[in-house]
Amino acid sequence: MKILLLSRYCRMGASSRLRSYQYLPILKEYGFKIDVAPLLDDSYLADLYAGRKKKKTNIVHKYFSRLLRVLNCHKYDLLWIEKELFPWLPSWVEECLAAVGIKYIVDYDDAVFHRYDMLENNLLKKILGQKIDRIMQGAALVIAGNDYLAKRSVMAGAKRVESIPTVIDLDRYSIDNLHQNKTFSIGWIGSPATAQYLYHVKPALMELCRNNKACLVTIGAGPLHMKDVPVKDYPWSEETEAEGIRNFDVGIMPLPDEPWTLGKCGYKLIQYMACGKPVVASAVGANIEIIDHGKNGFLVESEKEWVKALTMLSEDKELRQKMGRQGRKKVETNYCLQVTASKLITLIKTC
Repeated sequence: MKILLLSRYCRMGASSRLRSYQYLPILKEYGFKIDVAPLLDDSYLADLYAGRKKKKTNIVHKYFSRLLRVLNCHKYDLLWIEKELFPWLPSWVEECLAAVGIKYIVDYDDAVFHRYDMLENNLLKKILGQKIDRIMQGAALVIAGNDYLAKRSVMAGAKRVESIPTVIDLDRYSIDNLHQNKTFSIGWIGSPATAQYLYHVKPALMELCRNNKACLVTIGAGPLHMKDVPVKDYPWSEETEAEGIRNFDVGIMPLPDEPWTLGKCGYKLIQYMACGKPVVASAVGANIEIIDHGKNGFLVESEKEWVKALTMLSEDKELRQKMGRQGRKKVETNYCLQVTASKLITLIKTC
């Protein structure tokens, strides 16, 4: 089978790297011939994270290049689309593909539909509000990263919906601690775009970090304004992310309870658990699916609960190790490439 993968980003983009690129070597072993055509290159993300202004002419050029690829897609048996073909444009191209019988699968790892159906501009909302629903309707298969996304796909009228979580490659993650921390290390990994969620737990972190009892260690967050919270920030790289997580004592994932965050797939929790770390996270969305409360981590809602959970883990090394082992076991069973690859292969073959 010959497939054209129309991803959003190059490898720097987490969604593209985790939802499609990490499967490519296995898919090719099974005889699939896959051409990759990302919409945006790594320079786009570099500019985005650095806060630099993006040139509109570059974006137009990238959209035009993608259109040319799609117009020549007849030689492929299947198109594999990440989210949508053209962000902020109507779904006309996807609808045309469905109308002429060109099969495509579409993958979602966040609630991109809320970018359009919650627009304050009524005209734009009228034009784009149902865009993602229409793309889902025309797809031969919708792959959803969590239950919230799957339910939305069904409500949209998708012909076929299957769930595959965002997972790690077990071969890249071990549970070895590189060293013992003198100060309890509360860890977080992500990007500058999602680091804003750390401010939701700033009061709890201030309480934990009082008298130098703890510190916040971040990977990929960029500069944070966390007065009274000692922060150590390290740059993200694919090669060193697992090593960095192994230096955490606990991994956290704070989130507000909002429509957009319900689409989050909890990938950082899976990374922490893969390294044998206990987790503490907001009781929101996929976090509830991933964490078995009191077994491999804690689900919390209030500041008081954040402080209680983190304090308990800071004072009990044995509990940290016990929860870490349970977390690793769950990842090995449900949230790794070694488990989900076979399902993806079957889905593509039967599409």
